[in-house]
Amino acid sequence: MLSEQRHELILKLLEENGSVTVTEMKELLDTSESTVRRDITALDREGKLVKVFGGAVTAEKHAVTAHEYTVAQKINLNQEEKEKIARYAVSLIEPEDFVYLDAGTTTGCMLDYIEEKRAVFVTNAVAHAQRLASKGMKVLLVGGELKATTEAVIGTQAMRMIQGYHFTKGFFGTNGVTRECGCTTPDANEAMVKQTAVEHCKNCYVVCDSSKFDQVSSVTFAPFSSSVYITEQSAAGYETCDNILVV
Repeated sequence: MLSEQRHELILKLLEENGSVTVTEMKELLDTSESTVRRDITALDREGKLVKVFGGAVTAEKHAVTAHEYTVAQKINLNQEEKEKIARYAVSLIEPEDFVYLDAGTTTGCMLDYIEEKRAVFVTNAVAHAQRLASKGMKVLLVGGELKATTEAVIGTQAMRMIQGYHFTKGFFGTNGVTRECGCTTPDANEAMVKQTAVEHCKNCYVVCDSSKFDQVSSVTFAPFSSSVYITEQSAAGYETCDNILVV
């Protein structure tokens, strides 16, 4: 049986059942376990399914959550990974850059390493603005409604201010990343501010540890192809993506 025929059968079974095991496919296709695993890996790389332990699930069956942690709850999660990502992200900031710095704990880690005083920073995070100013950086704080849980400024006023800017680089946090849903976050108002900023960046970078991949939150703020993802290790199924930068 040709590989294209096997792939069609695997996808058909997934469409009917939502999941498939390697053992099931081995028996149905009358082939070896190694061949089935290669087929699943190939389809995963194409974004047609999601490879899991012992088999595969449909591409739509990502972990979905609308829950949002506070900054205090997130600040110590995956700290080593965040610092590694942050150090690399900061190395991309050059003199004369006009940088958008999104609210979030990973972008917050970047503040420990930023030394480029010839760049100008715009942020919707009050704490970020305070720290940048204390280091002698030129910083513009976006105005609007302050959201308590993420300490981000949101709302129409914030969006209008951002629309007047054209950033050379932007660094964004995210609650989840998938090929199909892109970058997602739980709050629609915060998503709109993020989306506006992404659209006004020449170069977009999403700083996220590998646990954010294959997670989906309530609202998409950027398509998967819009950004370069800076992460500490390649998530399963994303190894061939040319917009993922492992540091």
